[in-house]
Amino acid sequence: MAIDLVKAAKEKGIKYFLISYTDLYGVQRAKLAPAQAIGDMAKNGAGFAGFATWLSMSPADPDLFAVPDPDSLIQLPWKPEVGWLAADLWMAGKEVEHAPRNMLKRMLASAESDGYTLKTGVECEFFLITPDGKRVSDEADTQEKSCYDQQALMRRYEVITELCDSMLSLGWAPYQNDHEDANGQFEMNWEYDHALLTADRHAFFKFMAKSIAEKHGMRATFMPKPFVNLTGNGCHAHVSLWDGKKNLFSDPKGELGVSQLGYHFIGGLIHNADALCALTNPTVNSYKRINAPRTISGATWAPNSVTYTGNNRTHMIRIPDAGRFEFRLADGAVNPYLLQAGLLASGLDGIRQKRDPGKRLDINMYTDGHKVKGAKRLPLNLLDALRSLEKSSVLRSMLGSEFVDGYTKMRHNDWNAYSRQLTDWERDNTLDC
Repeated sequence: MAIDLVKAAKEKGIKYFLISYTDLYGVQRAKLAPAQAIGDMAKNGAGFAGFATWLSMSPADPDLFAVPDPDSLIQLPWKPEVGWLAADLWMAGKEVEHAPRNMLKRMLASAESDGYTLKTGVECEFFLITPDGKRVSDEADTQEKSCYDQQALMRRYEVITELCDSMLSLGWAPYQNDHEDANGQFEMNWEYDHALLTADRHAFFKFMAKSIAEKHGMRATFMPKPFVNLTGNGCHAHVSLWDGKKNLFSDPKGELGVSQLGYHFIGGLIHNADALCALTNPTVNSYKRINAPRTISGATWAPNSVTYTGNNRTHMIRIPDAGRFEFRLADGAVNPYLLQAGLLASGLDGIRQKRDPGKRLDINMYTDGHKVKGAKRLPLNLLDALRSLEKSSVLRSMLGSEFVDGYTKMRHNDWNAYSRQLTDWERDNTLDC
């Protein structure tokens, strides 16, 4: 039974509600509604001009309505008088097909019709930087191998523990926090769950991390590669399919404890990886992470080819334990809803077409990847990824042509704007040609 928001406001002392939706670029948009108005908003939604945000719309389109999902209610731990609500988008009495949360719900329903429930967890990496965005906020965080640095972690104790305490109070079951591979970089982990709940929490976590960082005079960034010599921000996803309480990826007799169904799912990800990359690595900057040169720590910790393995972090997909796998391609810029929708679309294609993922590779791809014959390479830039998505009959049929055409059109605009920039490197290397 859905939460009664009017009643919840009175019981929890909520004075305002943020009715929020995530647009195609992963930007969160919201209206702040007083509690006295939430009854009408819950029924009819909050009104927006869709073209004013990153959606495939025009100024001539009618009003866009964000209808909140009552079960998504999160009371802001740092400002408990405000309740946050994830919303679904409607226009002219119909759901907006290309809206990210709507699309994920549609993909989940398609999986449910086949008897599958997607459960996922995400690892959100982020930097704590100065407000101007130019450097790491902790000037003492300079180790070459800074991963798990205890001193640097404890210098950011107030920020990290406020974030973790917030997740504890929300019932997310966080279980570890660490300083990551790059100077100034952190990661916080919480329990996996149903893919829609994970996507909502992922969206809220980014908002929460930025808000709490600002409170402490810092800035949290999920940018894929904010510093050229440091490891970038990934967003690894841990994936499994379920039927009730049964993990369908688990098979004690299967290779590495993974079922044939699980390997077909992996086969779908491998088959669709180049097109999927346009969703999981959605910015120009994304390709400075997955095609990066060696960082000061000695590794990028990002894939550059379409391969899978056992417990080996140099591949796109690794199988660390029985019954699940880790998808390591996505970065910090990924839209929380498009990540889950893209994973599921590709995986369902693999299951339905019984796609073979090929031979598992257990080599170090960073040192010996050049020896592998036949493995696909990931796109070198956003333009290549967009062209792959446009040509993908699988993702077009799964996610819809309205989404693919609208999304790629906007991202092509990004690529074109980037390509028109004149850089210092060009001047330094071409003035005397």
